[in-house]
Amino acid sequence: MNSAEFVVVANRLPVDRVVDVQGEETWRPSPGGLVAALEPVMRSVDGAWVGWAGQADLELEPFTANGLRLIPITLSEQEVAEYYEGFANDTIWPLYHDVIAPPAYHREWWDAYVTVNRRFAEAAAAAVVHNGTVWVHDYQLQLVPEMVRALRPDVTIGYFHHIPFPAHGLYAQLPWRDQVLRGLLGADVIGFQRMQDANYFLAAVRRRLQYNMKGPMVDVPGETETRPVLAKAFPISIDTAPYLELLAKPEVQARAVEIRESLGNPKHILLGVDRLDYTKGIRHRIKAYGELLAEGRLHVEDVTFIQVASPSRERVDAYVHLRDEIELAVGRINGDTDTMDHSAIRYLHQGFPREEMVALYLAADVMLITALRDGMNLVAKEYIATRADNRGALVLSEFTGAADELRQAIRVNPHDIEGLKEAIMTAVEMEPAEQGRRMRSLRKRVLEHDVRAWSSSFIEALSDVSARHS
Repeated sequence: MNSAEFVVVANRLPVDRVVDVQGEETWRPSPGGLVAALEPVMRSVDGAWVGWAGQADLELEPFTANGLRLIPITLSEQEVAEYYEGFANDTIWPLYHDVIAPPAYHREWWDAYVTVNRRFAEAAAAAVVHNGTVWVHDYQLQLVPEMVRALRPDVTIGYFHHIPFPAHGLYAQLPWRDQVLRGLLGADVIGFQRMQDANYFLAAVRRRLQYNMKGPMVDVPGETETRPVLAKAFPISIDTAPYLELLAKPEVQARAVEIRESLGNPKHILLGVDRLDYTKGIRHRIKAYGELLAEGRLHVEDVTFIQVASPSRERVDAYVHLRDEIELAVGRINGDTDTMDHSAIRYLHQGFPREEMVALYLAADVMLITALRDGMNLVAKEYIATRADNRGALVLSEFTGAADELRQAIRVNPHDIEGLKEAIMTAVEMEPAEQGRRMRSLRKRVLEHDVRAWSSSFIEALSDVSARHS
């Protein structure tokens, strides 16, 4: 195959398979931050994308969809259970998110992870031209860089880690900790969301592998010479253009007004938008909001909280329990406080198209992001991008990568319920002039540091490596 100058390797393809009632198969662009971040890059280069189509035992030949060359990887039902739902999402995900939920360590899951990572690596190695570039993404594929290097030492390899990397005291729990570090160090450039994550990774390399390093550079020993590897922060962002286009559309603006009217035109609308995940702190913000209502500091006639919680990993027990807890809490608060005309919480366990999300962002006076741990959180940047009126307030967890950049947000420790309540009240009561001062600064940051700036900085780092090698 060897035909692509630039190969992206990610767990999922950037499209979803849709079969209509006539049995006709079509592919539509996938929702999600990674696809939104990389699609503009792929369209600007001679690229191919290696990924799983999202359905077990689906065997497909390489194809083109939505203008992108795609190379599908087949996973069996057992591999989906052990590699994806098991090792990736029940071992690595909770471990790397500060053990908010307990990780499970199973040797058969690890074996499946190695097998599947090798399949991805072989597909990438077969697709890339001589001296080409392979860019691997995220925690599902941490072994791929080393595997690609073994197969294709001529190529330049990047890896970007979209989720947090844990402190060594937590990372050391992983039975296969050294193998994962070596897998990542197969890359020439390893990118993280925060400087803290890069430092945690470098500390693990120093303690576990005892490689020489200077600043962000690691000397990885080879058979004949050492190979320098760069590990640093490249904070990801969003493609702002679609949001700017949508917020200017009269029909989207009209939908925002309609949303407010459907809620009884409250004085303030609070909004939360998340995958239904235990890392997102949804329970914490619901608890804080419920207490503010119970204490009479907020009133259901004046304030409505919309929580969009899109379905996620519904076959994993921890997520099933989380949904039950959240829906119980929402039902209790609404039961205690609702009137015939007003509801305290409008809970929506579903996803929405981008047009509806922009309308929600325009309708919302306060955005609540209370993640307990988050690599970045692109929702914060989406909300800011839509606020061309320089109104609205962002309550932002200090445990998100976005908190490093969005310094004019109202920062909060979501574990501190009293502090969270005060942050919500600060946001609700903020004067328009103060909203404008903060939002202008936030929008300047988001619009200047968009996804193209992110990808350009990473690719530039890869190009520097490639130039040194040639």
